[in-house]
Parts: sequence; C-alpha cells; structure tokens
Amino acid sequence: MKVLLFAALIACIVVPFRVFCKGEQTKSRYKKTLALNGVMFFGLMLATGVMMFGGSASAAEAAETAAAAAGGLSTGLGYLAAGLSIGLSCVGGGIAVASAASAALGAISEDSSILGKSLIFVGLAEGVCLYGLIIAFMILGQL
Repeated sequence: MKVLLFAALIACIVVPFRVFCKGEQTKSRYKKTLALNGVMFFGLMLATGVMMFGGSASAAEAAETAAAAAGGLSTGLGYLAAGLSIGLSCVGGGIAVASAASAALGAISEDSSILGKSLIFVGLAEGVCLYGLIIAFMILGQL
C-alpha cells in the first residue's frame, strides 16, 4: 500500500510537468497544468485520508501503535520540541535572510566591491537555522 502511495506522489509531480513541457507554452497550457496538478494533489489527499481512516490496520501496525503508546508523554513532547526548534528557527532565519539579502542586493547594485562583506551577513542569518537543527538533534539524542 505504501508503494502505491509513493507511486501516486511521483505521478502527481511527473504528469503535470510532462503536460507543461509538451508543446508550446501558452496561457491555456499554464491553466491546464495548474488544474491537473490541483486535481491530482487533492485526489491523492482524498485517497490518503480514506486509507488512513479506513480502519484496516495490520498486526505490525498495531504493534507499532502499542509500542509508541508505551513511550509516553515525554517522548511525544520531545518530538514536539525538536520540531518546534527547527520550525521556529527556520522561520526566524527566513525573515533574517529576506531582509539581509534584499539590503545586500541593493548595496551590491551601487558598489560591487562589497559583495564579500554582504554575503557574510546573509550567511550569518542562515546560521540561525543550523542552530535550531543542532538543538533538535540534541533533543532527539536524549529520547
């Protein structure tokens, strides 16, 4: 069943791309590709939802569920903390890169000799995301 979902996901990516690349790119082709992509995406989400809530769990999936429930609240909160540390640090890094990169592009357009200095500031803003990833690995290492 997982192989079927994986194949459907690949088809959702490949089929609209093939339709888009086939032939002359016009406005109607963009609309057709977007509509096909939307239909395939929501169709896959509907099929996944039906399979998820269908209630036909195998013995292996039931054993995994029982083992996960035995982990307790602390394991779940650990995973939540790891996800939040990555997510929030990436949001903050994205905001920092957006402002630093736009200012760097404006400065580089006026004086191209400051390219190296501006890239350092953009790289420092991206480092915030890496710090969140390191913290997440530290949290997951304790679980």
